[in-house]
Amino acid sequence: MTVAERVPDPADFPGEDPAVLVPGSQVFVGTPGPVPLDDWTRWWAWVPGAQWRHPEGPGSTLHGRELHPVVHVGYEDAQAYARWADKALPTEVEWEHAARGGMHQATYPWGQDFMPAGRIMANTWHGRFPFENLAPHGFRRTSPVKRFPPNGFGLFDVAGNVWEWTSSAWTDSLADRGPEPVRACCVPATLTEQDHRVTKGGSHLCAPSYCHRYRPAARQGHAVRSTTGHVGFRCCRPA
Repeated sequence: MTVAERVPDPADFPGEDPAVLVPGSQVFVGTPGPVPLDDWTRWWAWVPGAQWRHPEGPGSTLHGRELHPVVHVGYEDAQAYARWADKALPTEVEWEHAARGGMHQATYPWGQDFMPAGRIMANTWHGRFPFENLAPHGFRRTSPVKRFPPNGFGLFDVAGNVWEWTSSAWTDSLADRGPEPVRACCVPATLTEQDHRVTKGGSHLCAPSYCHRYRPAARQGHAVRSTTGHVGFRCCRPA
């Protein structure tokens, strides 16, 4: 059972009405018009029953999305799947190295230009966030894998589509980051609601005006049990 499918522990939410502590997840709902971009709660909604099988909540399904990345998964969910598959979650360093595809000085996995010769290279937000989604690539939420060109290592969707969990603990500065684990799987087993891990890659909700993080160098800290419709993962196996 994934994080979004479990009843939240009241001990983790002191003072909260037990009636609202039900399984669910955050779903992007947008806004009807321009809003200040300093309050994410304007465009995200807590939806009871939202989880990986029902991405927009009860009544939504995976029909037609069989090749889309899984979403609404917490860090522990991703870690458990990787272990089951005899793989691991990459560290932040491993993820960035793979995402760059050998282009270590480039802004994007494919080079310096966001849209070389006008070509759309990733599933990111086009238009005025969070109310105008032009979706010139045809996708208003996630997209199937392999719909955009791979990077130099043959990896798809390392920019945009969904944020991806890494095994690295979040620090505000890279200078504060301690040594990475020898194996990406070897991380503390006991986590709390306050723990954060690094996510990488940006998502379909990243726009230049709000979240220019679909770059290999960009990083974000995400609470390990905060599940949303734009966070997923990929596994790795050490060479």
